[in-house]
Parts: sequence; C-alpha cells; structure tokens
Amino acid sequence: MLLQLNEPLSTNAIISTEPLSYAIGIDLGTTHSVVAVAHSENEIEVLVIDGSALVPSIVAYDGDIVTVGFDAAEMPGVFSSFKRLMDKPAIEIRDAKSPIMLSADVLKKLRNDAEKVLKKPVTKAVITVPAYFDDTARQATKDAAKLAGIEVLRLLSEPTAAALAYGLDQQVLSQEIEGIYAIYDLGGGTFDLSLLKMTHGVFEVLATGGDTQLGGDDIDDAILKHWKKYGADYTRLARIAKESLSTAVTWNDVDVQLTRAELETLSKPILDKTITVTKRVMYDADLTPDAIQGVVLVGGATRMPLVQAIVADIFKQPPLTNLDPDQVVARGAALQAYMLTHGQGTLLLDVTPLSLGIEMMGGLVEKIIPRNTPIPACVSQEFTTYENNQNAIEFHIVQGERELSHDCRSLARFTLTDLPHKPAGVVRVSVTFQLDADGLLSVSAFEKNTQKKQTIVVKPSYGLSEEKLRCMLFESQENGLEDMQKRQLIETRVDAERLLRYCQSAITEDGHLLDLDTLESLKVVLNDVESVLALSDREAIRAQIDRLKQATATFAAARMDLAIQKQFVGNKI
Repeated sequence: MLLQLNEPLSTNAIISTEPLSYAIGIDLGTTHSVVAVAHSENEIEVLVIDGSALVPSIVAYDGDIVTVGFDAAEMPGVFSSFKRLMDKPAIEIRDAKSPIMLSADVLKKLRNDAEKVLKKPVTKAVITVPAYFDDTARQATKDAAKLAGIEVLRLLSEPTAAALAYGLDQQVLSQEIEGIYAIYDLGGGTFDLSLLKMTHGVFEVLATGGDTQLGGDDIDDAILKHWKKYGADYTRLARIAKESLSTAVTWNDVDVQLTRAELETLSKPILDKTITVTKRVMYDADLTPDAIQGVVLVGGATRMPLVQAIVADIFKQPPLTNLDPDQVVARGAALQAYMLTHGQGTLLLDVTPLSLGIEMMGGLVEKIIPRNTPIPACVSQEFTTYENNQNAIEFHIVQGERELSHDCRSLARFTLTDLPHKPAGVVRVSVTFQLDADGLLSVSAFEKNTQKKQTIVVKPSYGLSEEKLRCMLFESQENGLEDMQKRQLIETRVDAERLLRYCQSAITEDGHLLDLDTLESLKVVLNDVESVLALSDREAIRAQIDRLKQATATFAAARMDLAIQKQFVGNKI
C-alpha cells in the first residue's frame, strides 16, 4: 500500500508492516546530518551511512560531480556551515552556489542512501529546523527538500523533536514523569532553549528562544585564533581537539596542542551567551529552575563537560543523558513522520517565537498572533476604514514585540481594493492570520458586502540579522515603558484627528444648523485641537478632545434630529 497521511490522534489510520515506501526523519544539521526511521512508535532506527550515523554536512564539486559527506572532506574548496545562511536563500556563497542548492545536495544524498539501507523508496520526510528559524529560513528548507525530491510532511523544531524522542523513550506518558522539561540544544551552528510541558500525551511548548549564529563552530573558531593557525586542515584539527577533550584532559598533534582548561577558557564567552538566552526564556515563561522536572541535552557540543556543568548550575540538577545528543533530534523527527503517516495519540503544540501583527494608523502595531502562541494557529480580527469613501486598505504585516511598526520587522504588504464608498467606520474588513504547523504565515482580508478578498503567503526576501534576532526581545523589555507611553500618545492623537475630521465634515454638510456665533466658536475650538496635535503632551490633547465633545454636543443633537426627520418624511406612523 502507499503511505496514508493522518494527523496525530487519528484513529482510522491503516498500518502496514511492509510499506512500499518510507517516511523518514532528517536532522539537517550545520555540522552533521542524521537520518532515522520509525518502524513503530517503540522501534526507531538511526541509519548508518558511509559507516557512521553522522553524515558531515559538507559539499564539494568537481565539474558536474557532486560529493557530499566524508568523501567531500578530503576535497579542496568544500562548502560547509551553509545552514547558517538559510535566512538568506538567494545569497551566492561561491561559484553560483546558494544555501538552498547546497542543502538540496545534502538532502538528496541522505534520501538516496536511506533508500539503499531500507531497500525501499523514500519520498516523504519530517525535517527539523532550529526553533528560531524565521519564515525565510523555513521556506528555504522546504525549497531545498523539493529540489532533492522529498515531500516535507512537516518542519519540526529541533527542541520539540528532541522532547518527543526523549519523552516516548522514557514513557513520558506515565504520570510520575509528566511535567515541564527544558531542551538545551547546542549544535554546530545554532542554539535553542525551549521549555515544554508534557501532560497526558500533549507536548506543549511554553516558551522558546535562541540564536541562529551560535554553536560549536564558534568554539572551533576560538581554537583557531588561539593557535593563530587557519585553513581547512586546522579547522578539522580544532574540531577533533574539541571532541577529544570531552573525555581527555590534553590533546596534541604535530604542531598544535590544547588542554581542557584552555578549551574551557576559550569556550566560556560563547557559552555565556547560552546562559543569557536561557534566563530570558525562563523569564518569558515566568518559571524558576525548581519548576523544571528535567533538562534534555541536544547537539554534539553538549558533550563538553563545561556545557554539562553550566546546565547543571542553571537548573540546579544534572541534565538527562540517556540518549545520544547527536541522534535524538533525528529520532524525534522519525517518530513524528511515523505519527503523521500512521496516526498516534501524541499531540505536539509548538509555538511562534515572536508576535505577528498589522500596522495601524499612526504607526501602531496591533498584535494578531501574540508571541508564544501554540501553532498551528488561526486568528481573525475586524478592521474598518479611517476616511469617508475610502475605497482601499493597505495592510502592513510586521513581526516583533515593540509597540511601533518601525521598531518591528516588516514581513509583507498587500492592498484590498474596490471597497464600497461609505462613511468612515462603516466598511468592515475581516483579516485572518493563519500560521501553519511549519511556522509559515498566510494573511487574508475579506470584505463581505463586495465579496472582495486578498490573500498573501508571507515569504520575506530577507531574514533576521544576527544582531536583530538576539536583541528584539531584549529591546522590547528594555523599552517597554517608553513604548507604551508612545503608544498611548499616538492613540490619543489618532482619536483627536478622527474627531477633528468628523467635525469638519459635519460642518461642511450641516453647518447651516448652527447660528454664526456658535459656528465661529466651534471653529475656534477646532483650531485649538489642531494646534495641540503636534505636541507630545497626551493630557493636553485629551483636554482638547473633551472640550471639542462638549462644544459639539448641541450640534450633534441637531444633526440627529435632522436625520430622524429625513427618515420619517412621507411616512405614516
């Protein structure tokens, strides 16, 4: 039979013990990649390729010949660590090669070798990505898989995959080990810290944070600077030295040497950054270390004794080390692939790491999907026109935690046109944000009277910079009070401008209802309101708004009487 796709909790899946094709789990890593397949929910096989479970994520080219993995390591001009550039998919790294093309070649080798090991076709996969991969990097990963001939069943965050693998292996569904777990994931190029709550078969991500430009590669670079020797050969030796010193206290080669004490001194500034991220995520989740039931280590760099000591110090308990940290993510991906193709009673609730919203009048941000909302998510909200006879609305979609749009990341813009010509505030447009299980966003706007609809799938042309990614949350906390004060000022100013426009329009239409003295007095008040709009004094603007409302009360009543009179002319009651 062919694979039958089912969501978790499905009960009508058809299970075949001899599938005609396999759905695999792939940990597409910065330094190494791993492939696994789940034959059942309790039997996971990590595939051995070229004699190892870890396949180096490096590519070399000799004309039209593509070499990936261990053989590529011996060739000149290899490409490596390109996963760090997945948020810039169109960049040309070298020789017209992009991160997507390089990742596609790695995925193609993994698929082909998996087919050789399993002796069955492999066409579908769950591929893991760092929790802090943005929309661009996630879409680039899916594009690479497509080029490699792989249908992506789901992009799964690496910490969530690790929790899934660890949880099921340790029978997490049993009551005694349910609770909140921290996933500390330090790989070759990225770092993630996620907090997951495991209850009755539901794995819910409470909070997540990370850095897409922080990992074991940075420790290798620090070793090279310490040696003052560079090049591919020394890069390889730096990695060997780092790995060897996880168990040894000294390491020597022909002209370079390193001790564990030296390695820990070089590594500490890098590892301190992981402590900062960890504390921030704990703060976001409003949790203290004593609320954490266990800590799972993921990624080869977590084999370092200093990393394990740091983690134990932060969480006041030794980390769990039951599973190989290099393989645990691929195991979780394989389990998720099995669930999606066979049906299973475990539900994963990942979250969006940053808020998604729309720019409002005055440059304010209306958050539609708040940060740390479980995904997939679908949220709708109604918006209206600002001016009379407004026939179009431009929507600016942003991402971030700040109150003003220019302080957030711009994702996309689109316009809903041909709206009915109505007074301001009458036309209603429903805007829907839909965030799928892969963390990809689509936004639609719908006006029911005209049946006009516009939809956009957000594929931003650039990714978050290293500095932006690291600082967005910190800036939102640091500037929280100032941002809220700015928001309140702008909201008051927008209210004043709206009331001013309405009164000016009313005078144009029905000014004849006022005597000349009252009309002149009202115009003076309008001028006073207009004069305070440029001020940064919210209380002064509010005072003028109240004054204008009092000055127009009689006028508003006269207009209401006129409107009622028009409605009843020619009718019998």
